[in-house]
Amino acid sequence: MTIIRIADPSDERLSDYVSLTDVALRSRSEPEKGLFIAESTSVIERALEAGMRPRSFLMEERWLEPLLPLLDSVDAGESGGVPVFVADRTVLRSITGFTVHRGALAAMRRPALPSVREILPAAGPCLAVVLEDIVDHTNVGAIFRSVAALGADAVLVTPRCADPFYRRSVRVSMGTVFQVPWTRVSRWPEGADELRGMGFTVAALALTPEAIDLADFSLSDRTALVLGTEGDGISDAGLDAADCHVRIPMAGGVDSLNVAAAAAVAIWELRRTRSR
Repeated sequence: MTIIRIADPSDERLSDYVSLTDVALRSRSEPEKGLFIAESTSVIERALEAGMRPRSFLMEERWLEPLLPLLDSVDAGESGGVPVFVADRTVLRSITGFTVHRGALAAMRRPALPSVREILPAAGPCLAVVLEDIVDHTNVGAIFRSVAALGADAVLVTPRCADPFYRRSVRVSMGTVFQVPWTRVSRWPEGADELRGMGFTVAALALTPEAIDLADFSLSDRTALVLGTEGDGISDAGLDAADCHVRIPMAGGVDSLNVAAAAAVAIWELRRTRSR
């Protein structure tokens, strides 16, 4: 492998890692560059296990030796080797804009996203989760983690939804964005018609007068659960496109849950209902 020790934060070879805390910048530049950033040893390992290809690594000196077996295995499979940039903590913070506590960063090549029909089975039981315009990267990552942990089958994100491959989303998901089948729908709510054509019941999680308690919902073998953006919830067009509305009963004078918490509760209840 090629180990490169860095003392100058302005080194042009580190452009993939500059200003990672600037959400607006990274949301634009990561897709344009065809990359995403994986943060922490465990997340990098999950990315590699899922077949993601690294462009480079960046880490503090003290993490180099513990990561050598992982780096050697990557280098053996990449033509020309993968550069490993090493710097002290001060230089790393100057480059990224935050203190790198979790071992290492890796700039990874973005895979091509599959189509909706490629990630959803043509037949048989399936619980898909649709994220309509959820803009907070932490919520997106937390929902992916719940999908993986609680047994939903796939995630669809709408055109205006935050990027699941954004650094914070990947980190909060603990790398489960690499194991959960997902893709971005090209149009929404028109995409609901495609789901119905594949045999899905489209259920919107919403606090509407006609919403059914999840416990009373007659679960279809093939269900697409739609979750709405923070604050406003599912759009009027999204509600109109759904086959039904479902809700989580609230107590204690609370009207609703954070969307990531609501996703976990709803997935758990729907999977529990299916197993009866």
